[in-house]
Amino acid sequence: MFKTVLFPIDQSREAREAVEVVIDIVQKYDSRLILLSVVEKPPGEEESQPSGAMSSVNAVAELLKNAQQLFSSKGIEAEIIEREGMPAFMICDVADEIDAGLIIMGCRGMGLSEEGAAESVTNRVINLSPCPVLIVP
Repeated sequence: MFKTVLFPIDQSREAREAVEVVIDIVQKYDSRLILLSVVEKPPGEEESQPSGAMSSVNAVAELLKNAQQLFSSKGIEAEIIEREGMPAFMICDVADEIDAGLIIMGCRGMGLSEEGAAESVTNRVINLSPCPVLIVP
């Protein structure tokens, strides 16, 4: 059913909590697992290095390596992709490129209010995704 599952990760607690759901689905459907992390580049700041954990290329590479090892310990081979840009748009672009059957994301819940909805990466992915999106609360 889900030949390819895309799991965008960051350093959030919510991403860590979604891991068990990803493991269950990938094992149940014998899916190909792609781990994606995006080095954030705020608009208009292409030349300078933004602050924050997900803006460091080294931090993102380490995060992906650790996640890949975690899934490997569960018997799942995970491929990794690292991109640079705006997270929601990169997630949807990669989902389209790899022909993902499902995107699984953790949710901080910040997009559930009117104030947070416009800025929520999760909300943007839901609206722009070329495939179903499973949100793990």
